Amino acid sequence: MSMQNAKKGIISKLQKDILQWQGFTPPPAGQVKGMGLGPLEGAFPNGVFPTGCVHEMLCPSPEHTAATVGLIGGLLSTLMKQGGACIWISTARKLFPPALKAFSVTPDRIIFIDVQRDRDVLWAMEEALKCEGLAAVIAEVREISFAQSRRLQLAVEDSKVTGFLLRTDMKKLSSTICVARWQVSPLPSEPEPGLPGVSFPRWQVDLLRVRNGTSGTWQLEWAEGRFVPVAEREDEQRYIQIA
Repeated sequence: MSMQNAKKGIISKLQKDILQWQGFTPPPAGQVKGMGLGPLEGAFPNGVFPTGCVHEMLCPSPEHTAATVGLIGGLLSTLMKQGGACIWISTARKLFPPALKAFSVTPDRIIFIDVQRDRDVLWAMEEALKCEGLAAVIAEVREISFAQSRRLQLAVEDSKVTGFLLRTDMKKLSSTICVARWQVSPLPSEPEPGLPGVSFPRWQVDLLRVRNGTSGTWQLEWAEGRFVPVAEREDEQRYIQIA
């Protein structure tokens, strides 16, 4: 083997190791590993949604926060399948726990922690992320520094717990070490043919930044217990109407 090929082999091995340390673990041969996000998951290295790390979710308005909570509800339905509770931390909780049932998440498996100050939220999140038995930790904060985000990432490196950080103050937006930065916006639902009322929730999901991955925009719907690309749902509905 030439010296150049040997160097390429070493670099390739280091890249694979780094991705695994960051939560981008490729699935075993013949086994599908993912969150059911469809084409969105292809934006991540190895096509795998990163777990055991912290995701940053931008919520510039109450509407964005509600949409983000809905998307996280769908992700929790997969993260919590293997057991384990979820901790939700905030200073002004607005989530209606029974609403999580729409995403196949039972509210009694969510532990809500309400505190007075942002720094208390971050302290509680850091301590919670160290608990290996948890499926996920979610925290709502106005701002966070790079150093604070680093502390959160260090906490998950041993526990492999997945964290979601909902940031609500865009005026104090700063860089973080989080594995990905998301923004979820609400979209109008499309009523089912022949049925009145509000249909399944829809979102525009903007992956603004992802470590070693590809940013992009996708439209998803939560229907029948899973994420479905909006274009796919619209094709199904047109087929039903024609039939």
